[in-house]
Amino acid sequence: MKVREIKAEDVEGFCKIRNQVDAESRYMLFGADERKADVEEEKKKIASMLRNETSTIFVAEQDEKLVGYLVAVGSEAKKKRHAVYLVIGVLEKAQGTGVGTALFNKLEDWAESKNVHRLELNVATPNEGGLALYKKFGFEVEGLKRHSLLMDDTYVDEYYMGKLL
Repeated sequence: MKVREIKAEDVEGFCKIRNQVDAESRYMLFGADERKADVEEEKKKIASMLRNETSTIFVAEQDEKLVGYLVAVGSEAKKKRHAVYLVIGVLEKAQGTGVGTALFNKLEDWAESKNVHRLELNVATPNEGGLALYKKFGFEVEGLKRHSLLMDDTYVDEYYMGKLL
């Protein structure tokens, strides 16, 4: 498996995998077919995002196909430049094969090189697999967002998690 930063030629595949992860996982914010992204529009968004020194997207490849991604979103605000918000997605068939671990390892190397001090994310409380991965990498629960999501007509809480580097 290879993990690397996204390139312009990956955008179509990235949009496709993101939509597939949305459809497969009940814990992603967007559901199946909720994103209406045009590839050219996404190229512009990603190019804009990558101009921020503390933002990037990592992709994981197996057999020359994207199987996972990790989006790191930094802030332009001086008071928040030390912190990066994360979103990770891994195809169902690739879960449990080390993709998430490889993405987080790459992220931590990158974060150190960018002098990022804090990593943060949200995770639905029933998402045991995600929670285990984040705890494995030293993330701690810092708060509870009550009834943050509405899933299958049921309100679901989210943990707010962080890690200091």
